[in-house]
Formats: sequence, C-alpha cells, structure tokens
Amino acid sequence: MQLYLLALNPTDSVTEGFLPAARRLGLDVTVLTDQPAAHRAAYGGDPGVELLECDVRDVHAVITRVSTHRAPDAVFSNSDHLQTQTALAAGYFGLPGKDWRAALRTKDKAEMRRRLAAAGAGTVWSAELPPGRDPATVAAAPDVPYPCVIKPREGVASEDVVRVEGPAELQQRCKEIQARRPGEALVLEEYLPGELFTLETLGDGVRREVLGGFRTRLSPPPYFIEERLTFTADRPAAPEAQVLAQLDALGVGFGACHTEFVVSEGQARLIEVNYRAIGDQCDLLLADLLEIPLFEHILRVHLGERLPAELGARTGWAARLDYPYARQAGTLTAAPGPSDLTVGEVRLTYRPLRAVGERHPLHHTNRDLLGVVRAVGPGQDAVDRAVSGFLAGHSWEITS
Repeated sequence: MQLYLLALNPTDSVTEGFLPAARRLGLDVTVLTDQPAAHRAAYGGDPGVELLECDVRDVHAVITRVSTHRAPDAVFSNSDHLQTQTALAAGYFGLPGKDWRAALRTKDKAEMRRRLAAAGAGTVWSAELPPGRDPATVAAAPDVPYPCVIKPREGVASEDVVRVEGPAELQQRCKEIQARRPGEALVLEEYLPGELFTLETLGDGVRREVLGGFRTRLSPPPYFIEERLTFTADRPAAPEAQVLAQLDALGVGFGACHTEFVVSEGQARLIEVNYRAIGDQCDLLLADLLEIPLFEHILRVHLGERLPAELGARTGWAARLDYPYARQAGTLTAAPGPSDLTVGEVRLTYRPLRAVGERHPLHHTNRDLLGVVRAVGPGQDAVDRAVSGFLAGHSWEITS
C-alpha cells in the first residue's frame, strides 16, 4: 500500500515515530517535502523511503505530484502547517482523512475563537489584527482585557507568543512581530489564568479515544516556553468533558489531536488545538508509557481502518519530560550527549536538540530548547527522582 507523507522540516515524530511504524506495517512510503536535502540528511539512506520535492503548502502542487506518481492509499501529515492541504488532497483522491474545515478552524486561531463562540462552546475575548494594520487601532480600545496575549494567527511552538500588560507594550510588541512576520495576521486574546494541561486524543471518525494528557509547566512571563510536562493519569472529569465538547464544536474527531487548555475554578478554556500528534518527543514517550503501537494506530485510521475495540493501554505508570533551554544567546560550549539509562525501574532517555559548538540567538520560544529528558516508570516519585538526578548531574553551558 502506498502512503504519501507531507512534511516541511524533519521532525522526531516522523523520523523516529511514523516512518518506523510505516515500515512495520509494510507500507511503501513517499515523503513529499519542500526541504528534500534536510530529509535526505535525516534518513536519506533508508531504502524504504522515497523523497520527492514538492511545494507542500500548495494543495494543487500536492495533488499534481501524487496524481503523476503512484496511486495513493493514504495521504498523511503530522505537520501543524499542512493539515488543511493534506485533508483536501485526501478528499480529492477519495481517501480517509480529516475534514478540511476542521483542519482550517484549528490552524486559524481567530477562526477557532469565532467558531467556538458561535457554537456557545466557550467564549474568549479576542481580536484579529490583519497584516500591516497599525496596532494602535486596537491597543487603546476600551474592551481590551489587560493583560492579554499576542500570537500569530497561524503560529506554532510559542513562536512570537507574548503576554503584554498595557496599550503601549501591546503596540510595541505587535510592531516587533509584524517586522519579523510581514504579511501575517496576529491575534490578541485575553490572558487565561489557571493550570495548563494537554489532552491527547485519537479517533477513527466514528469513535474517539482519550489517550491521556500532561500537566505543563511554563517559563515565567511574558513568554511561554514549555519547561516540563508531567503525565496526568487522573484528570478531573468535568473539564475533560468540556474540552471534548469544544473539540466536537470544531469538528475534530479523526486521527490524532493535541489540545492545550487551562483549568480555573473547574472550567476548561482552550488555548489552542493542534490537529496532529503531540510533538517534541512527547509522542515517543506516550507510546512507550502506554505500551501501544501509537504511530501504527494513527496511520491505520488514515488507511481506512477502525480503531481496535480495546487499545490495551498500560495503566498505573508515570512519565515526565524536561527541556533544558537557553537563557541567553551564544555558543553552546558544553552539554551531555545522548543517553539511555535505567534508574531502578525507571527508563530514562536524553536526546540533545542542539549540538555543541552551535551559536544561536535567544528566541524566547521552543527553539531555545537544548535537549529533552524523558522518563517512564511505575511511580511518579521514582520518575521525578530519576529526572532530577540526571539534570543535577549534567550542565549545559552557553558562552556569549
């Protein structure tokens, strides 16, 4: 069977998750990408992966590339930026896939807010700042709830997401982001206080399974860098039901979905919906923690198969990820190499995300991450001790 996988830059989710899963399923894999050299460097030696250059942001180009190659059995992507194009291409070829309207609603943060408000499924104050619009037109409006958050309408990974405290700061930050992102719209939203969680779901279009979720610890304001994610086995039922109802209002129910939300006074309010599997190696940890073929399940639903009646996920185990990250610009001069350790009954993995000798500016985003520590074990205390011990025993040094 022929799988077309759409991608921009290489990611661990694809390289370590979906491609090995496709190999185990016996699929012929063609990766369509606008960055073939980067993918060739990541796994170009794999004879089971065919690489074709394509402007994957253009659905017409994708359809043309597929229709002039081998007949597809599935068209799939785990990229935030390519869900709408992938859904449209799958629909064109009569293949299983996401509703392109749901993919667009979740990618476009302003449209997501409008859709939820129209459905009565959660109201959050928001305003859209079109490309090139002077932020002064909204900064001094009497209904702007300060503090508020500025974010790109279609951004990812905390890129250019910042909290502002008043009109002057809003105008300054908006102008800075507009200079970096000419031609892109911004969204202003009320700041949502509360504990930050994720919900990971997987659906086949008929049934949706909740795989679990994480409690997320962020860096101090005004930025939103993810410092730690801890798996939450016991989640309050009412907020989870509220999140699922909001996903229903958006039309989300097929394939993997990663939803971020805050809980305050028992109410769940969506931050954003990423209509794909959770990234930054959380998906690799989730598959290990639950002991299920997660990536195979995701690919199978895109091949038209139903989820099994029971996923058989392991229960009772704990998991945590920590992300050492840069606090200053400069060259990474010391950092640990990759590790796979067993600490008692805890399995701990460390993978660098930046090589020693690389020089980077400070982004105030997930691009500042230096590595990822992930651990699973039979108890939270043991997992926490293993991760804390690893972090205490190593150093990440940056020279200005």
